[in-house]
Amino acid sequence: MVEHEQPQSEPRHRPSVPEEVRRHLHQARAEARAGWQAMLPPEFLQHRRAARREALLAARSLIDHVLKRLEEAEKS
Repeated sequence: MVEHEQPQSEPRHRPSVPEEVRRHLHQARAEARAGWQAMLPPEFLQHRRAARREALLAARSLIDHVLKRLEEAEKS
């Protein structure tokens, strides 16, 4: 597969969403997050963060295993 590089000065695509809408959505997301955080106990948020980290570590472990098997197959 051939990759085509674009000059760094040009954006890859022109945003189709106006900047005002982007700012509004960003602010709405921040306020929604603050609302959820106010309703949920801090222990839940800590546990959720730890569970997310563990899920990412499990995915990393799986990817490392597959890469190792690919490298072994290439050597044979």
